[in-house]
Amino acid sequence: MSASELFSVEGKRVVVTGGTSGIGLMIARAFVENGASVLISSRKAEACASVAEELSRVGACVAVPEDLSSEEGCRRLADAVGERWDSLDVLVNNAGATWGAPLEDHDARAWDRVLDLNLQGVFHLTRFLRPLLDASVGGEPPHADPARVINVGSIDGLRVSGMETYSYSASKAGVHHLTRHLAWDLSPRITVNAIAPGPFQSRMMAATLEAQGEWIAERAPLRRIGGEEDMAGVSLYLASRAASYVTGAVIPVDGGLSTCLASWSSAP
Repeated sequence: MSASELFSVEGKRVVVTGGTSGIGLMIARAFVENGASVLISSRKAEACASVAEELSRVGACVAVPEDLSSEEGCRRLADAVGERWDSLDVLVNNAGATWGAPLEDHDARAWDRVLDLNLQGVFHLTRFLRPLLDASVGGEPPHADPARVINVGSIDGLRVSGMETYSYSASKAGVHHLTRHLAWDLSPRITVNAIAPGPFQSRMMAATLEAQGEWIAERAPLRRIGGEEDMAGVSLYLASRAASYVTGAVIPVDGGLSTCLASWSSAP
C-alpha cells in the first residue's frame, strides 16, 4: 500500500501521440520525469526532435514523427513502436485537431479533417498497438497490473461549449463512447479510460484563453485554468497500479466546469 509503489510508473513503456505541445507534452513530461520510457509522436519532425532532445535531458524519450489522420499513418507508427519495443504498457491517444466555423460553412472538409485524426486515429492506433499492449501483461486473469489505453477527450464532448466547433465536439463525444466500447472489448488484459480536459494552456486553446481566459476561470468552481500538475496527476494515476480496477471511465479534469450550470452560458 506504499504510495510510491501504488502510483509508480517507473520502467513502463509509454507512447504519447501529439506529445510535442500542450496537453500531450504535459503528459509526456510527467511520464519521463517519473521513470517511464516514452515515445512521442506528432506530424512535425522538427518538433518531435526538439522535444525528444529536451525530455531526454531528464529521462528516456525518443520521437517518431507521423501523421495519424490516416489508417496507414497509424500502422506505420505501430510498426515503428514494434521495431523498438517488444511490448507496450501505456498508450496515450492525445493527438487532435479542432475546427471552428459557422453552421453554413461547416462542410465535409471540416468534418473529415477533425474526425479522421480525433476519432479514427484513436481507433486505428489502438487496434494496431493491441498486440504490444497484450504482450506487456503476463499470465492469466485476473491481472494486478493490466496494460493501459488513455484517450484524451474533452469537456466539449460532455456538454455544449457555445462555440461553433461542431466536428470537434462530436469527435470528442465519439472518443468518450469509443473508450467505453473498447474498455469492454479489451478487458481484462487492457484498461481503457478517457480524460476530458477543460481549459488548459495549449496551442489549441491559446486564442480562446487570450480572449476569454479570465471569464472562463470565473465560471469554474475552482476559479482557475488547468495547469501541468493537474494533467500529470490524472495521467500518472490512470497508468499506475492505483487505477488497475478502473476502466471505461471518462474523467473530467476541468475545475468543475462540466458540472456547473453557470458554465453553460455563452461568453459575452
